[in-house]
Amino acid sequence: MPKRTTHTYSSEDALPEGPDSDLFVYYCRHCASHVLITDTQLQKIPKRKTDKAYVLDKKKHLARLNTKEAGKVLLKRGEGKVERQYRMNCTGCELFVCYRAEEDLESASFIYVVDGSLSAIAAETTPQDAPVPPCISQLDGGLVQVAIEVEDRAQRSAITRVNADDVRVTVAAAAARGEANNELLEFMGKVLGLKLSQMTLQRGWNNKSKLLVVEDMSARQVYEKLLESAQP
Repeated sequence: MPKRTTHTYSSEDALPEGPDSDLFVYYCRHCASHVLITDTQLQKIPKRKTDKAYVLDKKKHLARLNTKEAGKVLLKRGEGKVERQYRMNCTGCELFVCYRAEEDLESASFIYVVDGSLSAIAAETTPQDAPVPPCISQLDGGLVQVAIEVEDRAQRSAITRVNADDVRVTVAAAAARGEANNELLEFMGKVLGLKLSQMTLQRGWNNKSKLLVVEDMSARQVYEKLLESAQP
C-alpha cells in the first residue's frame, strides 16, 4: 500500500458559492483546522521584513478568524527596541498561526499571519493523486505558468516547498540582481528537463515573486517533476 501524505492545495471551485464566492479560506497546515477567511490571497499582500509574516490590513480586507488567544510575547527588535505581540493559536492543535500589536482584537489594525502556518484546503492523498495546486496553472496555447517565491542568498539552488500559493525555490545569488534570474532558470530547466528556450521568467507581485512560463509540458507533469525534486 503506498505511503500516504498530506498535500495542501487551493481551488476557487472549493470556495463558497453565491455572494461569498470571492472569499479565500485558509487552514492550519498542521491539523487542517479552519483558521482564516479573507477576501484576498495571502501571497498578494505585503510581508514583514523581520519575520516574513503576511500583513493583513483589516481596513482593506476581511479577516474572520477562528483562533484562540495565546498571550502576550515581548521580542527584542534591534538595539533598544521591543516588539509586543498578542499571539493567536490554531484551535485544533494550538499551532502559533498569527499575531497582532494591539491587545484588543476588534481594534487591531493589522493581523500578521505567520509565514508557512496556513494553507488553503487540505487533502490527504498520495502524491501521485494530489490535485495540481493553483500556483501551477494551465494557460492557453499549451503553456504552463508556475508562481515561484524566491529565497535568495542560500547555500544552493533547491525546491523547499510546493503548496497552494507558490513554489518556494532557494538560490545562491541576490534576488535583486540578474544573476538570480539566470540561476533560477538554469535550475528549473534541470528540474523540469527543459531547455532555456522553452522557459520564460516574468516578475510577480514583488522582486522575490516570479512567474515561470514553460512550454511542452502539462500542469500535471510540471507538478510531479517539482514534487520529485522538492526537499523533504
